[in-house]
Amino acid sequence: MVKSYLKYEHAKSFGLVTSGTSNILWTSKDGSSTSAGLAVVAANEEVISWDIKTGDVANRWRDSACAAQVTAIAQSNIDRDVFAVGYEDGSIRLWDKYGTVVVSFNGHRSAITTLAFDRSGVRLASGSKDTNVIVWDLVAEVGQFKLRGHKDQITGLQFVEPQEEVPPEDADEDGARAMVLDGAADPSEGFLLTTGKDSLIKLWDLGSRHCIETHIAQTNGECWALGLSPDYSGCITAGNSGELKVWALDAAALASSRHQVDLPANAQYLHDRGTLFRQGKDKAIEIIFHPRLDYFAVHGSEKAIEVWRIRSETEIKKSMARKRKRRREKQAQKKGNQTDGDVQMGDVEEQEDDEENVSKADVTDAFAQHLIIRTGGKARSVDWADITGKKRLQLLVATTNNQLELYHIPLKQKASKSKDEDVPSHEKALSVEIPGHRADVRSLALSSDDRLLASASNGSLKIWSMLTQKCGKTLECGYALCCAFLPGDRLVVVGTKTGEIELFEVSTGTLLDSVTAHEGAIWSLQIHPDGRSIVSGSADKSAKFWKVQVVQEPVLGTTRTTQRLKLTHARTLKVTDDILSLKFSPDAKYLAVALLDSTVKVFFTDSLKLYLNLYGHKLPVLDMDISYDGKLIVTCSADKTVRIWGLDFGDCHKAIIAHQDSILQVKFLPNNREGNGHHFFSAGKDRTVKYWDGDKFEQIQRLHGHHGEIWALAISRSTEPPFIVSASHDKSIRVWHETDEQIFLEEEREKEIEELYESTLTGSLEQDGDEEGQEGEVAAATKQTSETLNHGERIAEALELGIADLHIMREWEAAKAANPHVGPPQRDPMFLAHGNISAEEYVMKVLSRPAASALNDALLVLPFASVPVLLTFLDIFASRSMNIPLTCRVLFFVLKTHHRQIVASRTMRATLDGLRASLRRVLRRNKDEMGYNIAALKVAGMQIAENSVKDYVDENWDDGTADDGQNIRKRAFVHVS
Repeated sequence: MVKSYLKYEHAKSFGLVTSGTSNILWTSKDGSSTSAGLAVVAANEEVISWDIKTGDVANRWRDSACAAQVTAIAQSNIDRDVFAVGYEDGSIRLWDKYGTVVVSFNGHRSAITTLAFDRSGVRLASGSKDTNVIVWDLVAEVGQFKLRGHKDQITGLQFVEPQEEVPPEDADEDGARAMVLDGAADPSEGFLLTTGKDSLIKLWDLGSRHCIETHIAQTNGECWALGLSPDYSGCITAGNSGELKVWALDAAALASSRHQVDLPANAQYLHDRGTLFRQGKDKAIEIIFHPRLDYFAVHGSEKAIEVWRIRSETEIKKSMARKRKRRREKQAQKKGNQTDGDVQMGDVEEQEDDEENVSKADVTDAFAQHLIIRTGGKARSVDWADITGKKRLQLLVATTNNQLELYHIPLKQKASKSKDEDVPSHEKALSVEIPGHRADVRSLALSSDDRLLASASNGSLKIWSMLTQKCGKTLECGYALCCAFLPGDRLVVVGTKTGEIELFEVSTGTLLDSVTAHEGAIWSLQIHPDGRSIVSGSADKSAKFWKVQVVQEPVLGTTRTTQRLKLTHARTLKVTDDILSLKFSPDAKYLAVALLDSTVKVFFTDSLKLYLNLYGHKLPVLDMDISYDGKLIVTCSADKTVRIWGLDFGDCHKAIIAHQDSILQVKFLPNNREGNGHHFFSAGKDRTVKYWDGDKFEQIQRLHGHHGEIWALAISRSTEPPFIVSASHDKSIRVWHETDEQIFLEEEREKEIEELYESTLTGSLEQDGDEEGQEGEVAAATKQTSETLNHGERIAEALELGIADLHIMREWEAAKAANPHVGPPQRDPMFLAHGNISAEEYVMKVLSRPAASALNDALLVLPFASVPVLLTFLDIFASRSMNIPLTCRVLFFVLKTHHRQIVASRTMRATLDGLRASLRRVLRRNKDEMGYNIAALKVAGMQIAENSVKDYVDENWDDGTADDGQNIRKRAFVHVS
């Protein structure tokens, strides 16, 4: 009988406010422009939208099929409920606010770095670490093309779509030509501005799909950020050592260039206006322009965000006038012999020249530093909170220490009389910080009823409810390395790096007692199985036993006494090296101590005499555990191995190379339920949790999910079904539940081998693709994945089955014409399984299965031998008008891909001729239908517009300012039904 095990699955994760892998977005809450709004942030593989005011999770989006981290987020300009999210594996998903994936794309070979929607919201541009930019069509759900040109990762990406101004004489007042003009002007595809780590800034024409301009963006190394002003008048790029380069963009010339065929070769639309220098000298990460006002925010990786203001034209003139005045004074000092009249004449001429050249003013005159915000942690991303009706700016900041902050920034005051203007002060209005630790969680402890979870980190101890995953209490502590609940679950004891033991009361959150217990860090705390004492193991080479006692303490200044809980020292165990871990056996007979010299010593608890020495690990043992029956002890070490020992003789049953890096935690299941008392979990720096059978020495399951080393592990004691909790460097705390699904070791091994094979296969396909199409700056946006390979194989199988069935049915029809009593032929069972459908219906079903974005990649898998068969079916689809949009897509892609072979083949000529005739007939009919429907909709729209607007004009109204009747204003009351 093959032994089966129950599977553990990821249930939920919490403790993470925002991860530093992606940018953040501010969006209004339910369209309201007055509330504090929502912050849309990345949280490892999830996207969370936080209600900034209440600190609650409004939405949580997670695709169970994707475990990669979120690396970029963008919001559509048209439909504010649609967000594009880029992932570390190069995939992109479009989410709506209800948490459903609208469409997913897969075209990049490595992490997405930046995303941008165009103005109309029908295209999405994505930049990646693989140096490519891909433009995606969101309506057809396909990648349009890939732009190559940068030599390093893309760091900035913006659509530039300047509107061409319509001359007033061309504008039609009465709208009579509206229907004619509607489709006459073909809208331009616009332009794309990109920056890369290769310090280049490029301007791409998306109509002709080529780069029209390239400049070196930064003179001192990489370019890390790009900010485009909302009116397309210019952009700013940022690089190392606080350098900001300002560029003027000639939007009018760009807009008019769409209609010119013969553009001059030296036409330039980007002009370098000069360099600004930030106060911070670190590399800039982000530049964000305010959507409505003349401000932009720029920040690096330090605890400061700089807000700059773009000066108005009058301010620039004043600044230039002041500079002229200073120049005049200097000239006057130098040339004292010059007459005053000459100087004044020169000034007047100079002033006239400069007034004309306000646009050519020095860049330092045009930009002024507004203020610097000091944040509570290193800044990772910012976004403007565009709350209307407020006389101040609001900036949302995500920091690398797992918190969100909303700052209020005053606007520039009107020029005051006094010369020394105070720098405007900002204030932190709101923050989301309670649902997560500022630093890594180093220890986890579950209460005896598994309802509460204590998590301890540097500076804070948090108590979580396991039912709601909400933080109930946050307590200040030292640099915590270990923690535990005392029996009764009312007290939590914490061991710190400075050698202190702190005792907290959970209900009130008060520190009851703090004892300087050791001279070194306390690496381990264990509660005695009887619950009356604690043992602490430290780097000062000692283990100390403590009793929790109620002590009568005198109240100062009186004769009265009060009861207090205190830790009293009972006895000490001295050892030869630093203690890294301690563990009591369940019957409290033994105490196991792991030392820095890579050995484990087992002592008798009562006499503290040595019982066993466990030698074998090559590097220090970082954690250990003893099974429920006291028969096995499992140890894990920095040498990447787990060793299982017998506690009766101290013999090593098995040494397993369990992880690919140091193993930090190991835990047995605490009670023997269905014979799983010798099963244990291990977690390490390789970001995985593994489930083991301690009797068979076999790995049962591997749990993926964390994106950083796993510091802590806790296992439920009394809950059914059991669960485990893990905490990691990625700041998340994850819960894994046992399910009813059975797993078998052989199947798990096969799955792992399949995953390995698929990853190497797709990797080799990508390399082949790269080698083939290196030339040219435009390429097809394709990427082979295991999914597209499977779809391609299914299409090939369907074509094979279908063509065979077509021949059988034709032969039967021919035989039936000669003899009407001939019985139906034996068809393939696949057609019968689908409801006895025809061969062409089955092929159409298989072709429509892959998503639109994956269909092209699936068709690339087909060998050329299958193309004639596919064309045969496409001919049938066209003649019977079956799913014409899909038929056309498949046909055009096949013709484009295999153009040379198809042209060279005479046999396909007849098929293509028939196909052309059928398609033209069907498309003409579709075009007529669409034209008729569009015209009818326009007429209906015009009728609605006429019926819904009523004008009332009072001809006799006068504003009283003019006697003659020339300045009469007309009032119009517009009523929209």
